[in-house]
Amino acid sequence: MVLESLVNPWGAKKHPFMLFFLGLIFSSIAVLFSLWVFKQQASLVMVFLTVVISIPLMFATLEEEEEEDWREKEESTILKEHSKSILFLTCLFLGFVIGFALWYLFLPATVVSQVFQVQLETINSINSQVVKLQGSFIDSGLAMHAFVSILANNMKVLIFCIFFAFFFGAGSIFILAWNASVISAAMGTYFRNSLANYAGVLGFSKVAIYLQVFSMSLMRYMIHGIFEIIAYFIGGLAGGILSTALINHGVSSERFKNVLYDVLILTLIAVGFLVVGAGIETFITPTLFH
Repeated sequence: MVLESLVNPWGAKKHPFMLFFLGLIFSSIAVLFSLWVFKQQASLVMVFLTVVISIPLMFATLEEEEEEDWREKEESTILKEHSKSILFLTCLFLGFVIGFALWYLFLPATVVSQVFQVQLETINSINSQVVKLQGSFIDSGLAMHAFVSILANNMKVLIFCIFFAFFFGAGSIFILAWNASVISAAMGTYFRNSLANYAGVLGFSKVAIYLQVFSMSLMRYMIHGIFEIIAYFIGGLAGGILSTALINHGVSSERFKNVLYDVLILTLIAVGFLVVGAGIETFITPTLFH
């Protein structure tokens, strides 16, 4: 209850970047408690605890955004209010990512392999598919094959976010917290591998190397990932608004069609963000990070 009372949607809209530090705190507490109480299942328990801490904020946000659909008549005004929620939720997510990533970097390797066990297995599975995809890309020269594959996978995640939010209310935060933990593990792995390469050539005489490699690790996954995460939050917001409107007002209300229109617009915007993210991941990220 103490952590839940730290922030509400109204305060978060006024100070969105404060949510980044709360994300750091939430994810760190989740890691510590998972190691303390459920060490053998820490990789999943830390995600679960992060979700538990975040659900009150997510639920209150969905309630607030659904009320905006009933108070406001202009879609542009409604979208402006939605954008404030998307901003602070994205900051919260980035806090999760950096929080998990820092624990990945500073925990001993033996503990890391246990705390991020399921995440690392997921990354290995994704990497094996990427290798196959890259081979197909080199042989056929069809960049669109990679683009469509990435976009299709991200669309599945978006649909999950919408469904989770619709059927479980704030449940979409689970998918986002899980993605944060996977991205953090990928960042940590990239950081350690890159640092080992630097060490072999330059040694560890310059502290700036650490900051440079960490920045590269963050950019490697967030330069396109930020578009995907925003899309998932928008999708979760759309599904949650629809669910809340059905519960509070039903389908017979005169303004329910406004809610449906708003949900449709949000979904289309989310798809647009995914298209941009898939394009960057296919054509830009591989060029910048070999």
